[in-house]
Amino acid sequence: MRAICAGIAALGLLLGAAPAAAQTAYPSQTVRILVGFTAGTSPDIVARVLAEKLAAAWGRPVVVENIGGAGGNIACNRVAHSPPDGHVLVMCGNGSLVIAPSLYTKLPYDPVKDFVPITRVFVASNILVVHPSVPVNSIPELVALAKAEPSKLTYAHTGIGTSQHLAGELFKFMTHVDIRPVAYRGTTAVLPDLLAGRLSMSFSNIANVLPLVREGKLKGFAVSSAKRSGAAPDLPTMIEMGYPGFDVVPWFGLMAPAGTPKPVTDKIYAETMKVLAQPDVRKQFADLGIDVIGGTPAEFAQVIPTETVQWAKLIKAMGIGVIE
Repeated sequence: MRAICAGIAALGLLLGAAPAAAQTAYPSQTVRILVGFTAGTSPDIVARVLAEKLAAAWGRPVVVENIGGAGGNIACNRVAHSPPDGHVLVMCGNGSLVIAPSLYTKLPYDPVKDFVPITRVFVASNILVVHPSVPVNSIPELVALAKAEPSKLTYAHTGIGTSQHLAGELFKFMTHVDIRPVAYRGTTAVLPDLLAGRLSMSFSNIANVLPLVREGKLKGFAVSSAKRSGAAPDLPTMIEMGYPGFDVVPWFGLMAPAGTPKPVTDKIYAETMKVLAQPDVRKQFADLGIDVIGGTPAEFAQVIPTETVQWAKLIKAMGIGVIE
């Protein structure tokens, strides 16, 4: 009997030590952070800063992989079906998590069940930019031109369901104009055609287009966020320009596959929060118009179903077709 009791006690100690051991042992190999957009876009920039800092803290390589396509959904899906050990993470955005469920009849992943939320990392505005060859100098003039020449103007976006796509469609809906959408794999993929004048306009991420606006290579009319951006305080919001409720911005969060041990995700969360609190990191992001969120896993988890309902109502009101 004493031997049995001793065995049970030893087993209890082992089980109790397992979570701590998992946290201590992690990472045991290279950690990959998947990004669903091209290099140089906001999620890519942020992921690479995190990767560098986490690698230094853990003494293990942390690399970023760009897996573009389907507005970021391909990268998110790949992580949803990866081994749940914390060595494959994803910088997944609101387009894939809360907007896509209303635009696709069937997603290959479940935004709620297939991931462990770690933290919502950042949010960044888009800027309504127009090529200088388009003969307009204000939003009212842009709307007037679009009405005078239906379907002649084009707007670029970074995939169905992204904030850039929804911002363009909301603009069309609110102004009753016909502007043709053209899809790309990321803002940096948009820029060559936009700068060459092969595209008329775009709601493009502030980190990529603000320098071009400052240089006069693009016209910047407004930001798509509810408040003005600290990086571009001179640019009004779409709400200020007469479009009430126009608040369409991309946010991205760090996620792991469902089933990843909590001690592992706790360790990733704690170290990520340390990185996001560093003054040099915050300044680098702020200069680009990237605003740090850094919420808890519970807060991140709550946002997904809440915003899914909100976007479903708006998408239905706009009459955007569902993709089979």
